[in-house]
Amino acid sequence: MNWLGEVKWNEQGLVPAIAQDTTTGEVLMVAWMNREALAETAATRRGVYWSRSRKKLWRKGEESGHVQEVDGIYLDCDGDVILLKVNQIGGIACHTGRRSCFFRALSGEQWETVAPVLKDPESIYK
Repeated sequence: MNWLGEVKWNEQGLVPAIAQDTTTGEVLMVAWMNREALAETAATRRGVYWSRSRKKLWRKGEESGHVQEVDGIYLDCDGDVILLKVNQIGGIACHTGRRSCFFRALSGEQWETVAPVLKDPESIYK
């Protein structure tokens, strides 16, 4: 897999990955990938990331069912950021039960929640 060698991995062997909705262009989430996660994502066309807190591969939707079907994988001009164009199954990408992890907007000098919870996280993660 020579193409993996073109990615500029950080000191921990990771690269940031942005998941963007294929249809709307909405940025759903940002996570980290290692070589194994990126290779598996390319092979399966499903979003796979590296969980820094759990120190293991995180196959998006393995618990929640909110899988990401990957339509395209892109490398930025510097080779240090991955962009995944995805179809977000179930319409929820965030562990808070929201469509996107970017649900807070700066309003004056405070963060305002601008997107509703679509599903209670307690019912998603057991």
